[in-house]
Amino acid sequence: MHQHTISSSQRAWLTLASAVEVPTGKWLALLDAYDCSPEDIVSANHKKHDLPECKPLITKISQARVTDAVLWCESSKNHYIVSYACDNYPKRLLALDNPPLVLFIVGQHQLLANPSVAIVGSRRASHHGKQIAHMLSMQLAQQGITVVSGMAMGIDASAHQGALSERASTIAITGTGPDKVYPPKNMQLHAQITEHGGACITEFFPGVTARAWHFPRRNRIIAALTLGTVVVEAKIKSGTLITANLAANIGREVFAVPSSIFNTHSEGCHWLIQQGAKLITNVDDIIDEIAVQPLPFMSAVDTDSKKSEANSLATDTLLDSVDYDITAIDVIAQRSATPVNQVMAVLLEYELRGLVAAVPGGYVKLRGK
Repeated sequence: MHQHTISSSQRAWLTLASAVEVPTGKWLALLDAYDCSPEDIVSANHKKHDLPECKPLITKISQARVTDAVLWCESSKNHYIVSYACDNYPKRLLALDNPPLVLFIVGQHQLLANPSVAIVGSRRASHHGKQIAHMLSMQLAQQGITVVSGMAMGIDASAHQGALSERASTIAITGTGPDKVYPPKNMQLHAQITEHGGACITEFFPGVTARAWHFPRRNRIIAALTLGTVVVEAKIKSGTLITANLAANIGREVFAVPSSIFNTHSEGCHWLIQQGAKLITNVDDIIDEIAVQPLPFMSAVDTDSKKSEANSLATDTLLDSVDYDITAIDVIAQRSATPVNQVMAVLLEYELRGLVAAVPGGYVKLRGK
């Protein structure tokens, strides 16, 4: 049963967008120059259709793509198409030279109006990096800010999961059609996002599979849609740095999380900081820079109790002996002057409390001083 009806305006925008070889900025310039609508250009009966500038572009249009898009949208009440002229088209995307003419959305299209922050980083992230992305995302969600990322493995996935852990909304901008999930390993994450109040959004038509050049295009939407971009871990030559540079070029805030100078995945973050990105160590550093009033989610009592818990943890010698990088059990035992069997018992308790995590080669600290 059909759930949505596509308006004639949306169909016209879809028709222009189906000419995937034509930069969207070229269509917009034509519409502006001739003070006309997309319907005027795509209608064979309209004089605008015969304009010399339009004729070569119209040959690039694919009615098959338009048909596929309409069928996709009408196939589920959870599928939406937001076109350039829609009231809920995100105005922040207008900062782009070639903004998407249509967005295909699975999930909550209303999220486009929410204040949002991007959290991005390496696909091959360290355990520590993934924990930071999860924590920052969770804390942003607590403040009522939607977390945006690209649903890749590593930092992206951890960022989405951090928001979901607070039963909060998150947006994934994808590099495939709305009916494809990439990478396939994130099929479950895709379902969690779309079924629990989030949204997966793309400019690529149904049926389009992942291609290398799709991801820089996806990244420009991540950069433009959000108030700021947080880079957790990134190499110097990476898509993550492309996103950060795009964000800076269109006047968005760029934040970077520092790490060990021996961590190759942090080279990009340190370079960004040298270029003027804001070094952050907690969510307040982000909130201070973006013009959003945080929600009073946590009461003063909760805050005080968490501070006292942190203070008590800070005095724990054994926890002090675990680094944020991988620490071997014998090193922890030596530092804390505690027998190995006792160390293992305490570490198991800490792991259950979410203070440390077991990783190949030992343990890493997640919380505490």
